[in-house]
Formats: sequence, structure tokens, C-alpha cells
Amino acid sequence: MTDQMERNRRDLDRTRSFIKHAKEAREERSSFAKVLIGMIIVFIGIILSIFVLADNENFLEEHFGENSFITKLFEKLSVSNDNKEHADFALPFGLRRQNILFLGVDASNNPNDLWTGTRTDTIILVNIDPKTKSVNALSIPRDSKVYLPGDNGVNKINAAHAIGGIEMTKRTIEDTLGVHIDRYIMVHDSAVKEIVDAMDGLDIYVEKPMHYNDYSGNLHINFSKGDHHLDGQQAVEYLRFRHDALGDIGRTQRQQWLLRSLLNKLKQPATITKIPDIISVAKKYVKTDMSFYEMSQYAALAKHIDMDKIEIAMLPGAPNQKGYISYWILDPEKTQEVVNRVIYRDKEQFDEAVPMTAAVLASETSRGEQMAENLKTAGIDVKCTGRATRAHSQFIAHSSKVTNDYYNWLKKKNEEFGGLQFVYDPVNYYCGETDFTIILSGN
Repeated sequence: MTDQMERNRRDLDRTRSFIKHAKEAREERSSFAKVLIGMIIVFIGIILSIFVLADNENFLEEHFGENSFITKLFEKLSVSNDNKEHADFALPFGLRRQNILFLGVDASNNPNDLWTGTRTDTIILVNIDPKTKSVNALSIPRDSKVYLPGDNGVNKINAAHAIGGIEMTKRTIEDTLGVHIDRYIMVHDSAVKEIVDAMDGLDIYVEKPMHYNDYSGNLHINFSKGDHHLDGQQAVEYLRFRHDALGDIGRTQRQQWLLRSLLNKLKQPATITKIPDIISVAKKYVKTDMSFYEMSQYAALAKHIDMDKIEIAMLPGAPNQKGYISYWILDPEKTQEVVNRVIYRDKEQFDEAVPMTAAVLASETSRGEQMAENLKTAGIDVKCTGRATRAHSQFIAHSSKVTNDYYNWLKKKNEEFGGLQFVYDPVNYYCGETDFTIILSGN
């Protein structure tokens, strides 16, 4: 009897640990989705910057040489002066919406092959609409329990790439969600380290002392408070540190600060001479079936996309554990609802006369009270208020009638509603069952 009770206790502890991990991973994926998309836009932004600078016919020759690969390549791709008024972007597929699969893969055990046998730690399906210049992103939990094509049976979705490469990954997602994937971009986890080294490091203000050692994972973090110039390995350590009172909130802040530092470094004139090294890193650690021409056109389109208007959702489901294997079990009905909205863009027509209910969570009581008052002034019934514990400020739509159009209407009524990441989550309510929730974090 005692042995059975001990086994039950261990099983309960494992279940609690798994549920806690699933919650942390869910919050981290939401924040990392935006960071990964930002990294991709950095890469295509590099391409775009060369196009802009190439308007000066002597620039490429002065910096890269008359007969260099880069000079000759951009001479072939450059737009003639006669057509520049129509050269904003001309995507090869016209104005048709595209589904692009973004994958972040883990380290490979084979130093001669970075991709074969790797699992996908990050899976994001991005829907781009050139007509409206808008982007939706669907985060797919890596532990999602799915059927793999062929005779490969049931497994986690992140195993598809390890077993059958990109083709099995694409087919698994297409079969599971009923979508078509047009293109893919894979980023190796070594990309951050190498890209920072290629740019001769980044300047970062470390907000607190950071000390942590994980000998089994070969992770050693030692930073004093103050200004630091980080090399690639130190940048990775800075990003991975989460052992402080803020936990994932602090890690999310550091992701955003490092990305901001990276973007600022790209704007510096001296960085242009590093472009060959950066392109070399991208060639090694970024894998895609896009042509260089397609990448350049996406870069031009990226100029018009407002990152704050990206709608992000995660496939709804619940954690489940079978023995020592943890799965994310997708909710079929809610998953289809999310896919219809985010990928197929099926949404209700906006009607400002439809009554709405809201919840407000804030890290500071005064901010929450002010936001609740603003919502009431706009004619919205605030059902619940509370304290925010999430990593960043968000506008979370729970109802299908709460669309980006509705959020934009709110922002026009009061600028205080602006600056929030738009997320669609029809499953999780944070403070009573309402049409939407506003979360105001300390970020």
C-alpha cells in the first residue's frame, strides 16, 4: 500500500511539473514567435538595404569591388530607373495570400550536416496577404500529438523533421490543419551566435548581475550589472538567462532588447561592410526554398508591414502525459476555428454597434483602473479586473467578433488602446469569460 501511494505521489508530481512546463512554454512561444519573425525580417531587411544602397551606382563597386559576386548579383536584380515608380514590390505570385512555414531547429550531432535528424523546436505558420499588407502567425506547439505520413504512426510534430526532413514536416502540417504550405524558411539555433559575431558584437546594458552554471548543459552565464559588448556566445547566454525573480518576463525583455540592439547596429553605416559576412552566415544557418528574387520582393513588402498589427494565435489544446512522454493534445473544433481565422482569414464583419465585454489585467493597479475607465467611456462593459502576470502587453481576442478591424477602431477612439500585441485565443480566459482581455505588463 505504501509503495502504491509513493508511485501515485511521483505520478502526481510529474503531472504538476508537466503542466507548469506547458504553461511556461506556451507563454515563451508567444513571445518568441515575434522575435523569430523579427529575425527573419532582419535577414530580408539586409537584402533590402543593399537594394536601397544600390541606387548609388558607385556604392557596390566601392565597397565590394567591380567584379565581386555581390556587385554582379545586384546588377542583375536591380530595377531600372524607368520602372522605379512601379518597383515597390512585385511578388512572383501576385496578390495571392501565401503560407510560409518558419522553423527553428535544434543542434545536430553531425558537424558535417546541420539539418538532417534535427527536431523543430519552433514551428510557426505565417500567412501573408500582399493585398492588405498584413501578416497572421500561427504557432504550433512542438509537442502536438499527430499522425506522421506513411507508416510512421503517432508522434510529436517536432519529430517529423528528424524522421523525414522538410517534406515530411510540410505534409504533416498540411494533413493535420488542412492547409497548403507555399514556402518554408528554417533557422538553425546557431544563427544568433554567428550573426552577432559577424557584426563584431552588440552593445547591451545588463540590468542586473547574472550568474548561472549548468554543467550538464554546458551553459555558464556570468555578467555583472552595467554596459557590456557581447560576442555571439555571450549574446546566446544573455538570451537564455531566466533564473531571476522575473523568470520568463525577464527573458522576454532581454529578447526584445537584444533584437533592438541588433536592428540599431544594422542601421549604422559601418555595418554595410559586414554584409558579406552576414550573408555568409545566413547561407549556412538559414535554409529555404525561396529564390533570391522572392526574398528581395518579400523584403520590399516588409517595409509596409506594421509589426504591432501582426495577429498571433497558438493551436488550442491541453497537456497530456502518457508514461514519461508529454503531448499537447489539439482541440479539433477550436483548432479548426483558429485555422479558419488566422490562415483562411474567415472573420465576422465588424459592427461597432455590437455590445462587447472586456477584462483588464495590469501590473500596476493605477494603469488597470485607467484602462478600465477608458473602455467604459468607449461603451464597453468591463466585467473583471486583476493583476497581470504575463510577459508582455497584449490585446487578446476570445470571441470571433473581436477582429483587428475592431481593435483598430478602438485605437482611433483612444490612443491609450494602442501598442498592444494582438493575439487570438478562443480557449483561455484570464479574468472571467469575456469577448476580449487587455493585459498591461511592466514592459
